[in-house]
Amino acid sequence: MSYLPEWAKDKSIQKMAELQPEVFKKFVEFEKAVYEEGTLSTKFKELMAVGITHVTQCDACIAYHTNKAKAAGASDQEIVEAVFVAMELLAGSAIGHFATSARAMQHHHS
Repeated sequence: MSYLPEWAKDKSIQKMAELQPEVFKKFVEFEKAVYEEGTLSTKFKELMAVGITHVTQCDACIAYHTNKAKAAGASDQEIVEAVFVAMELLAGSAIGHFATSARAMQHHHS
C-alpha cells in the first residue's frame, strides 16, 4: 500500500490489516479521500475531526487529528474553538433529550 497513515503503523492495527487486507486498504483509501482538499479545506476538515474526536472520546484520535490540524495550518486558538463547539453540541444534546425525561415524569404523575 503506497499510503500508510501514522495510526496504521501500530502493531495491533497491522494485525487487522493482515487479517483483512482488502477491507483495510479500502478504509485507508477512504480516509485519504475524505481529508483531501475539496469543497472544504483540509484544515477545516481536520478542525471538524478534532471536535468530533472529543465527543467520541478517542484519545488516540484526538492526538492524531490535532496533529493533522496543526500540520494543515490550524492555530491553537482554532483547535480550542473547535473543541468548544463540540462541547456545546454535546451539552445541547443533553438538553434536547430532556423531553424523554419529561415524558417519563409526566407518565409517572398520571
